[in-house]
Amino acid sequence: MPDNDASLRDQLFQLLLGGNAHVDVLAALKGFPAKLYGAKPENAPHSAWELLEHMRIALRDLWDFSTNPEYVEKKWPDDYWPSSAAPPSNEAWHSSVRALKEDLEAFGELVKNPSSNLYAPIPWAKEGQTLLREVLLAADHNSYHTGELIFLRRLLGAWKG
Repeated sequence: MPDNDASLRDQLFQLLLGGNAHVDVLAALKGFPAKLYGAKPENAPHSAWELLEHMRIALRDLWDFSTNPEYVEKKWPDDYWPSSAAPPSNEAWHSSVRALKEDLEAFGELVKNPSSNLYAPIPWAKEGQTLLREVLLAADHNSYHTGELIFLRRLLGAWKG
């Protein structure tokens, strides 16, 4: 008989990392030309830097909410978006990509851990949120913005996929 819990956890891990039905976020960021980090085509709402930082900040916030009893809610939208369209340096871009990857992996390991209760309300959550809800929210959020990132790359002529 299959282990349904392990199967669910594996599927959630895969969903979080993305790539099953579309390009995953790390593949969408790979090889992004540095000269285009802050570029915004006409009428584009966000640059690649803004999207990357927003995904990183939001994922970290969901992780903190899910794991930190001392969690402090951020102010929307100010605390979820960078203050400029371009990163302060190329290293800032690379640091943000690394942090996003590390947080995706950490969230994934939390979900895969059988001792993590997916269904119990998070004790400090005000509205009964669960780890299952938070990981689904993280996956959905990343998927949405990964699509925006791919579209932006296409508009900028920086996507060969």
